Amino acid sequence: MKAFLCKRVPPLGPMPNEEFDMKNLQSVERYRSYNRYFRQAEEMKNKPAWWKTYRGYVEKADPEHGAVRVDIGLPYYRPCRLKEVRERRQVMKANKENADLERACRLRTFKIPLDVVQEVWKKNRGPLHIKKLADHYGVFRDLFPMAYFLPQVSLHICYGQDNSGTVHFGNRLTPTEAASVPQISFDAEDGSLWTLLLTCPDEHLLENEAEYVHWLVGNIPGGAVQSGEELCHYLPPFPAKGTGFHRYVYVLFKQEGPINFQEDVRPSPCHSLVDRTFKTVDFYRKHQDNMTPAGLAFFQCQWDESVTNTFHNTLNMREPVFEFIRPPVYHPPQVKYPHRQPLRYLDRYRDGKENTYGIY
Repeated sequence: MKAFLCKRVPPLGPMPNEEFDMKNLQSVERYRSYNRYFRQAEEMKNKPAWWKTYRGYVEKADPEHGAVRVDIGLPYYRPCRLKEVRERRQVMKANKENADLERACRLRTFKIPLDVVQEVWKKNRGPLHIKKLADHYGVFRDLFPMAYFLPQVSLHICYGQDNSGTVHFGNRLTPTEAASVPQISFDAEDGSLWTLLLTCPDEHLLENEAEYVHWLVGNIPGGAVQSGEELCHYLPPFPAKGTGFHRYVYVLFKQEGPINFQEDVRPSPCHSLVDRTFKTVDFYRKHQDNMTPAGLAFFQCQWDESVTNTFHNTLNMREPVFEFIRPPVYHPPQVKYPHRQPLRYLDRYRDGKENTYGIY
């Protein structure tokens, strides 16, 4: 046997916690409070080190890692926390003095007005929660790279005559439910102008970064969407078979004034996917001086039978299908005397109906 002696190379600089005597830990000064520990930990984290950190590796691989995103939305004025606490205390005090409310709660007959709760949520924490949902589903990442906005205008979008298909923030709808133009309403001041966009970042058949615009209406007066200038007529969702769920995003822009959309007008009716190829970020950059994103809503869709009809009768093209074709199951050659095989060994080689006993 041969033994190899390796010379240990000293480190290029001081190692972490090198100044502490591990044999005499009682002499180490204690932090005494969490704030002091947190402050010193932040100082050590920001202190440059001689070794290459994980952040250095990641930033070299992805230069945009950790970059600060830009807020392109309307200015958000966060309500005063002290004022909220005072109002909440007043409400709690009034509720405790209300005998009827106490009796209804004790008898379990009190009903919470959900409409009032939803209105309070929209005014207080709604925009922040919607932004988190949009980040979770990657909406800002795919539509507005390195940017985001707080949806401060609530969109009410309903499909169908009975308003059964309501668009929230990532709920699932079928292409059959979203086949017709929805009913849209939102709170708008008199004399204001808006632009409504419906796009899908997951649907393009040729380019990964491109989208298909499904609906585009500009110069909407007030909240009357039907009175706006339709730049591209409504097209139902058509997620291809085998591609899973697709995101369909409604974005509402607030205009500073009338905008000339001559370059964005599609022929009517527009049944060409080439003409419907679209990029939200390019559209926004073109008109960013005259419009600001203010509202957001989105839903998810996957294939059903109505998609086939959309491809054949509306788009006049063959339907693309993305399915995994499983290869035939391999069976080794049959032996005359199978040794240590299960009793159903011969079922693999039985002619007639397809084997339903599983694969061994």
